[in-house]
Amino acid sequence: MDKSKFYIPAILYVCLILIACSKPAFKSKWLREEAPANFTVHFQTTKGNFDVAITREWSPLAADRLYQTVKHRYYNHTIFYRVVPNFVAQWGNNDTAVFKLWVPYKIPDEPVIQSNERGYMSYARSGKETRGSTLYINLRDNKRLDTIVTNGVKGYPPIGKVIKGMEVVDSLYSGYGGTTMRKLDTLQKYPELFLKQFPKLDRINKAYIIKKL
Repeated sequence: MDKSKFYIPAILYVCLILIACSKPAFKSKWLREEAPANFTVHFQTTKGNFDVAITREWSPLAADRLYQTVKHRYYNHTIFYRVVPNFVAQWGNNDTAVFKLWVPYKIPDEPVIQSNERGYMSYARSGKETRGSTLYINLRDNKRLDTIVTNGVKGYPPIGKVIKGMEVVDSLYSGYGGTTMRKLDTLQKYPELFLKQFPKLDRINKAYIIKKL
């Protein structure tokens, strides 16, 4: 009897497990999912956990995008690639395959309603309608970010606030400061190489919604 036949079910089982644990494929219909008025996102990181309460009315389109991406596991295994002491902790997705699927769908610009105070979270952007996947949390009051004009667009609208675990956010590794920003091209194209160059960066192991209102 050919003993190799006994290995086929095991191989299929492993494949099924890998498929089940992998990130789901991007579906354009997800972009039509509207966030509840208020919801809380739980972030499990290499330094501990923190929760961010989202208020949709502060920036409805951005809140919708966060709801969509968190719901579909976009931020799992994402690194905090920019942590500048007494300024911001910033992260995005370093899975290039997933990043490329979402990146064409930018968030339209919205006015700043809530100030960029310590503990508040906003999307980063580089100009008109460039908000997409990169988020940051203010490590201090950064009210100048409410009115600063970047390539023709004014301010960075917060969408939520850390309500638990701000001490975890404060403890994220910040030894590289802003030097990582000069290597963003490497991060987007060769994330493994980026991580070799900056091995002490913390990461989000898992992000998910824990409360809706």
